[in-house]
Amino acid sequence: MASKMLTSRIATMATSSVARSTVRSQFAAVPKRTFTSALRPQGSAFQTPKRTIQATVARQAFQAQARRNYSSEIANALVEVSSNVGMGTAAIGLGGAAIGIGMVFAALIQGVARNPSLRGQLFSNAILGFAFVEAMGLFDLMVAMMAKFL
Repeated sequence: MASKMLTSRIATMATSSVARSTVRSQFAAVPKRTFTSALRPQGSAFQTPKRTIQATVARQAFQAQARRNYSSEIANALVEVSSNVGMGTAAIGLGGAAIGIGMVFAALIQGVARNPSLRGQLFSNAILGFAFVEAMGLFDLMVAMMAKFL
């Protein structure tokens, strides 16, 4: 809406030859946008402390809101119990990672027993499989810790 008003104003001013110099001077007076804060227009002396006070209050509010304090002991207990249950359910995947590692090395032993000449190639594939399964276990551990502490 503002751009339509600006274009219509410029169009009406551009119709006369006298107004053209005014339009040029208006555009020349507009400072270019920069990414530095040194050219930011400063307000009055009373606005600067006001801004810093607002920023300080907002920062304190966000720091206090990091850990919610509920009004009752029952609500606090429910929050703690739910975070522990979340961590426990997320940690179930660690058992899956342990089973996966066992299956990888069981397949390695079985493969070497069938064909001992491929021992080197089977071992490198087993180590690669072990790394993938272990990475999934570590991701699961990370999710469990996030459920507990965040």
